[in-house]
Amino acid sequence: MSSDSDIRDLVVVGGGAAGIVAAKTAVKLGASAVLIESARTGGDCLWTGCVPSKSLLAAAHHVAAARRATSLGVHFDEPVVDFAAVMRHVRSAISTIEPIDTPEALETEGIEVRSGHAVFATDDTVLVEGDPIRFRQAVIATGASPVLPPIPGLADHAPLTSETIWELTELPQRLLVIGGGSIGCELGQALARLGSTTTIVEAAPRILMGEPEDASRIVARSLKNDGATVIAGASVESIADSRARLSDGTVVDFDRVLVSVGRAARTAGLGLDQIGVRTNDRGQVIVSPTLRTTNPRIWAAGDVTPLPQFTHAAGSFGSIAASNAVLGLRRKAGTTVVPRVTYTDPEVASVGVSDPDSASRLTARTISHDHLDRAITEHSTNGFSRLILDHKARIIGGTVVSPRAGETIGEVTLAVRLGLRARDLASTMHPYPTYNDGIWNAAIADTREQLESPGAQRAMGALSSLRRTWLRIAR
Repeated sequence: MSSDSDIRDLVVVGGGAAGIVAAKTAVKLGASAVLIESARTGGDCLWTGCVPSKSLLAAAHHVAAARRATSLGVHFDEPVVDFAAVMRHVRSAISTIEPIDTPEALETEGIEVRSGHAVFATDDTVLVEGDPIRFRQAVIATGASPVLPPIPGLADHAPLTSETIWELTELPQRLLVIGGGSIGCELGQALARLGSTTTIVEAAPRILMGEPEDASRIVARSLKNDGATVIAGASVESIADSRARLSDGTVVDFDRVLVSVGRAARTAGLGLDQIGVRTNDRGQVIVSPTLRTTNPRIWAAGDVTPLPQFTHAAGSFGSIAASNAVLGLRRKAGTTVVPRVTYTDPEVASVGVSDPDSASRLTARTISHDHLDRAITEHSTNGFSRLILDHKARIIGGTVVSPRAGETIGEVTLAVRLGLRARDLASTMHPYPTYNDGIWNAAIADTREQLESPGAQRAMGALSSLRRTWLRIAR
């Protein structure tokens, strides 16, 4: 029988963003923690997601910038893309960031790291390659993997996903992208800029369905300007001999196909049924607002749950799950103030309510970047800044479409979280000229309209009259 000293306070299954932050949180709170990872620590973000994709996008951005420079009076020869060198840059970025997430680095922080596949044997024991580890609490953070749709012939054409595209050694001459969400648009635009003849097929009526329609329209236009073809409202019905037949009768020839239609939680083989941890029909672990599963000893965080699937959300929720487990707290994982960014050019960044229902009592204040000085100076007016306000002029969401929109949305996120009003933002001095001026001007526009209301006009008129009287008396 194991002694108390052999029982870990917290077992974390999965070494990605959620799992690493959960384990770090636990040891900072004085608990013993063991992190179990079946492949490599660092997770999708480091190896196949955020880091490699943004590295690829950086190379593609410079190609596009060189081509666009003529509009500013600067002329270059047509850029020459060395795809092998581009992929070396991608791998270099990964190797530079990797050391902070290695098992050795985690162990220096007091985390015990085990390599192998984990299976829950009982609700207080997990087996790692057959070796039992006893625990008091556990966090499941195994993430998710890309799914392949059941399209006839797809499997015969070595489909790429966001996990396997980094194995490319040559730039595909003709690329078919199935799925027009964030990943499909980002990678599709990057490879189009690098020289692939790219076609993006989206079954929904438009790309980026989770974002406002005008944002989607701007990105679609940008993709077209970069040489990509966007086909929305049609699905791929079959594939044969490197030809895809779509539901609208279109035929698309390709050399490689990239599939980006969603992700499935990695819960198979964990033994969750044995310990009473329920999953939904998509295999995701069902959690309460405090991230507790249907087994009171077990918690879950990150892409393995139905909550927003972003690295920053995974890290935040991993910390919440661990602190709740270790300290017995009841912190909730809030999902209404989770910023999201699609890193196309222009970027699309949103938080909170981004597309209000026409029947709601919400107000949208939008500043077109045709009227944004910084955008004009850079000849990059293809975007907008928008604040969504409730009936008390509180900021409850927003969308920014611009270069580096991901940086701008942080201010809107803070405003939403703190319940700030448009006038709070309007009265805060902003540096000029920046893309951040967009949301500032949106707040100013609302504040000015409030000041032009009949009630405000009467109040200001009365104050002005009193001031004139006082000055006359004081002479």
